[in-house]
Amino acid sequence: MYRFGFIGMGNMGSAMLHGCLSVFSADMLAFSRKDPEKGAALAKASGVCCLDNRSCAENSKYIILAVKPQFYGSVLEDIKPAVSRDKIMISLAPNYKIADLKEILGDSVRIIRAMPNTPARVGEAMTGIAWSDDEFTETEREELNQFFTSFGRVETVPENLLDAVTAASGSSPAFIYMMIEALADGVVQYGMPRAQAYTFVAQAVLGSAKMVLETGEHPGVLKDAVCSPGGTTIAAVAKLESSGFRSSLIEAAAAVCERCRNMS
Repeated sequence: MYRFGFIGMGNMGSAMLHGCLSVFSADMLAFSRKDPEKGAALAKASGVCCLDNRSCAENSKYIILAVKPQFYGSVLEDIKPAVSRDKIMISLAPNYKIADLKEILGDSVRIIRAMPNTPARVGEAMTGIAWSDDEFTETEREELNQFFTSFGRVETVPENLLDAVTAASGSSPAFIYMMIEALADGVVQYGMPRAQAYTFVAQAVLGSAKMVLETGEHPGVLKDAVCSPGGTTIAAVAKLESSGFRSSLIEAAAAVCERCRNMS
């Protein structure tokens, strides 16, 4: 019996798998992948067993549903016979509530909804989970915590906040990568080599995020500390404000939440 079985191995599944391998041995993990050639290549490179969907579900204690939302219906029907009370389902889909999944799989099935992000690949994911932890044994809660923290941070939220989690951390790496690319473009035009520009900008993002997490200071206070009166930074901040930098991010978050709520 495998400890964790990934149904689906796209960008998110593979990022989580890479993170897991830093903590769990390959023989504790299994996965399924639609493309058999890519599945075989990943199995060879990682040492993790590649199975079909049904076999992966039958032979794993914790089943991570990492397929794209549009394929959930067919995959759930396929693995339904393999799901029992002793297994735990971890769903990554933004548009299937726990109640929806129980209606398909059975009310006794224990389900966790999770929203991780792709920095799981380097052990720096931010994952929000919604669950009824009283449905799980102490050992299971410990194993689940070990699983989620193997690829980053995890926090429990009410299920109705998972759309906000998707905006705050699930989708936001794309926005941050866009910012890194754009800011690097800005300094490349002044002569900095592109690879070096990415290093400077990415490290600034990493360090700034660490300041927020470790100091506990308000981001506005940390921003003000960089903005000397009449200096270069406040001139740039004024330009960002006039260009709608903040409102664009607020609108992006709203777009994510609305899309989550209107996915079929």
